[in-house]
Amino acid sequence: MGINVRVLLVLLLLGLGAIFYVGAKTSPIIVFVFSICIISFLFSVYLTKWVLAKDEGPPEMVQISDAIRDGAEGFFRTQYGTISKMALLLALVILGIYLFRSTTPQQEASGIGRSTSAYITVAAFLLGAICSGIAGYVGMWVSVRANVRVSSAARRSAREALQIAVRAGGFSAMVVVGMAVIGVAILYATFYVWLGVDSPGSMKVTDLPLLLVGYGFGASFVALFAQLGGGIYTKAADVGADLVGKVEQGIPEDDPRNPAVIADLVGDNVGDCAARGADLFESIAAEIISAMILGGTMAQRCKIEDPSGFILFPLVVHSFDLVVSSVGILSIRGTRDSGSKSPIEDPMAILQKGYSITIVLAVLTFGLSTRWLLYTERAPSAWFNFALCGLVGIITAYAFVWITQYYTDYKHEPVRTLALASSTGHGTNIIAGVSLGLESTALPVLVISVAIISAFWLGHTSGLVDEGGNPTGGLFGTAVATMGMLSTAAYVLTMDMFGPIADNAGGIVEMSQQPESVREITDLLDAVGNTTKATTKGFAIGSAALASFLLFSAYMDEVAAFAQEPFKQVDIAIPEVFVGGLLGSMLIFLFSAWACAAVGRTAQEVVNEVRRQFIERPGIMDYKEKPDYSRCVAIVATASLREMIKPGALAILSPIIVGLLFRILGSYTGHPLLGAKVVAAMLMFGTVSGILMALFLNTSGGAWDNAKKYIETGALGGKGSDCHKAAITGDTVGDPFKDTAGPSLHVLIKMLATITLVMAPIFL
Repeated sequence: MGINVRVLLVLLLLGLGAIFYVGAKTSPIIVFVFSICIISFLFSVYLTKWVLAKDEGPPEMVQISDAIRDGAEGFFRTQYGTISKMALLLALVILGIYLFRSTTPQQEASGIGRSTSAYITVAAFLLGAICSGIAGYVGMWVSVRANVRVSSAARRSAREALQIAVRAGGFSAMVVVGMAVIGVAILYATFYVWLGVDSPGSMKVTDLPLLLVGYGFGASFVALFAQLGGGIYTKAADVGADLVGKVEQGIPEDDPRNPAVIADLVGDNVGDCAARGADLFESIAAEIISAMILGGTMAQRCKIEDPSGFILFPLVVHSFDLVVSSVGILSIRGTRDSGSKSPIEDPMAILQKGYSITIVLAVLTFGLSTRWLLYTERAPSAWFNFALCGLVGIITAYAFVWITQYYTDYKHEPVRTLALASSTGHGTNIIAGVSLGLESTALPVLVISVAIISAFWLGHTSGLVDEGGNPTGGLFGTAVATMGMLSTAAYVLTMDMFGPIADNAGGIVEMSQQPESVREITDLLDAVGNTTKATTKGFAIGSAALASFLLFSAYMDEVAAFAQEPFKQVDIAIPEVFVGGLLGSMLIFLFSAWACAAVGRTAQEVVNEVRRQFIERPGIMDYKEKPDYSRCVAIVATASLREMIKPGALAILSPIIVGLLFRILGSYTGHPLLGAKVVAAMLMFGTVSGILMALFLNTSGGAWDNAKKYIETGALGGKGSDCHKAAITGDTVGDPFKDTAGPSLHVLIKMLATITLVMAPIFL
């Protein structure tokens, strides 16, 4: 922080020079990727300056915002300090495993020994963890500074408040996606130059992507604990604040008299912004690496003359993602109209318009990318098939957004039916919410199924064949569809970050006791934010399903390379393999149970503390005494760090322990690949169960929340009615579903896939 600006500028220029030098030594495509990422970072700086130039409003708003910022930054430092210690410990474990494992024939041929392979994997793991942590910090940094500016803008115009929230979310999205892309590109280019790839007697470029797997694992590791810790923090505070404040005392949400309200607002930043930044970073990194591995494998089998296009294609797609999402963000403009004189526009319609622009541009740039990089003389029309695969992915993403919106937005029938069920009591609200969540799994699964089969078939019929004349493009077609799905990731993340910023803005308006007209604007933005957050979670689950399928295929290839024998099928009729599948499904349910229980236990502490303050300090209700906000912040901070360890350790240790146990059993029974097969079954069943469970938890939680919001608009008796109290109960039940267990599950799915890929040698 104390570095001279000129010195910092010189160091930055030297760093950029080194990056572009390494890129130029690698490929012109890498130089293109670096250039786009640097431009996107400059664009994010512009967005930051634009947002921070807006006024912060009156002193009472600034005071509340400062308290939120201090709480969020304090927890972030403590949480990531704990995560970094665990990451260093795991890095030492990985180093030990890789120093004593066997090497593949490809590694032996290229001269990469055990020690080199070990240090490369550990370095990639630590870089992935560091970048994931930075991505999380960026998400939190902007949200705690933008919230008060959105609150201030809401006093003037709904459209201006919307624009500030979107641009603040856009800054975070640009940095997260840009870092994921440039991180993989720098690692790839560094290894390419350092190892002398494609020179005589060295590694082939088609084998290079396998060295990047550690990067994805490091990102997954940090994202899981960030999501768990942040999710427990935000929902324990939210549940505690709602149960005592809204239900027992009958005071509004975010009322300044509630001792847990600051902890709740801090939680929005550490749970929804920091954790989601790390989550999307991990999603993009894992998808890029798995697609690069499959592209290299296919190019090698088909003897393609220049395989670099197939390997670097994912990086180019996400570079264009940065460009088209920037256009989408800039398409949302403010107006000069005063919010009090003009009717409030529907913010969701404005966001959807920006998304539509982004999608149209994504389709065009995706087609351009496939023609540029995937054209080969061996199959001149293959690029068009892959362009169609990308279109399948883009349509799948749009379908997921629409389905999630249908089930969680109170403009549609499901949420209104859920709200109506609240009129007959708390029990019927819970029954209706659970049944809605269960029903909401059907359409997404059908969409994923159609997408996987369509993309596989398009790739299979692309005309690319191996030496034996067998079609080989199927899996890569699925990878391209996954890239298509994530080709608008930066804009989708922008919509997601918009949610907690709007939520915080509403809290600041309520706590600073602004006029009701201002609260109406922030309530509208908050309700839309709930929908966009649920939408992003549905989007993330869909991408997790496709990325896990790709990583599973890469795992089978990795096992075959180490075992030096084919490994293409997993027979679940073998009892041990079937048991592995059962254990994978059990892991999902046990992890979800521990995550929800952690929220419940922490919320009980918050409830007891809030009740104690109301009893011991009766002047709080009459505004004669000020609540002790810091006490609740301290309770949830301490408890969330303690509670995140157990489910996180379960996720990391389960596949390793199961693989080792069945490897030992296999060595005694004459089945050398038993450990690898059981882990494969565990991964398959865990992915399937995890997708369904995450869909159920996210959608039911989002629907319960917006059913409450719908009643608060004045429907079915409005605020304070018996119907409203029943809806608050449903929202309270849904809080750990949608913001702790659900989001953590899709991170868990991808982490299981990356950890099995990294640890594959120890299962043999």
